[in-house]
Amino acid sequence: MSLAHLGVLFLDELPEYPRAALEALRQPLETGRAVVARAQAHVSYPARVQLVAAMNPCRCGHLDDPAQACGRAPRCAADYQARISGPLYDRIDLHVDVPPVAAADLSLPPPAENSAKVARRVAQARQRQRLRFERLPEEGRPRCNAELDGRALEELAAPDTDGRRLLDEAAGRMKLSARGYHRVLRVARTLADLHGADQPARAHVAEALAYRRARLAG
Repeated sequence: MSLAHLGVLFLDELPEYPRAALEALRQPLETGRAVVARAQAHVSYPARVQLVAAMNPCRCGHLDDPAQACGRAPRCAADYQARISGPLYDRIDLHVDVPPVAAADLSLPPPAENSAKVARRVAQARQRQRLRFERLPEEGRPRCNAELDGRALEELAAPDTDGRRLLDEAAGRMKLSARGYHRVLRVARTLADLHGADQPARAHVAEALAYRRARLAG
């Protein structure tokens, strides 16, 4: 994680990693520091990363695939996804399902918004964040919304009235932890930046909540 500091840490086939290795990710993802403790000393390394992880929905990978149906569904998926602990799931902001691409889809026209357009929107959103953070003390100033915390998070990522009402209602229904609640705020703030909005609105909060998917029930 320290080697990926200020970059992307990509972990493929996430459930196949040893449980101890996955659990060791939790504290660095929260604090941005990786601490190695031994009998004689503690060493702390910088580890502020963007974690991107990929996994199949079940061990065989055929869940919800009508052509190759999983023979043990839904138990196969529940057991496989249970390899990722709840606290680690809680630290992942965006859960995105990527369905299989059929061969016929490969000949479809490209999406209306290409990568260059998306990159420009991201750069503009980052610039909005930098300008907003200039009002904060230089020491400990965040580089992006993902690093907002405490009073700065409440002040700079506060949604409008409708957005706050939706978030408060969803927090009870979805049983969001305090960590999950704050992560929704950060994601909603970023979505607002991508749309050029001064404040997160109900639509931004709703989209941020949609990315927090509960684990598959057994």
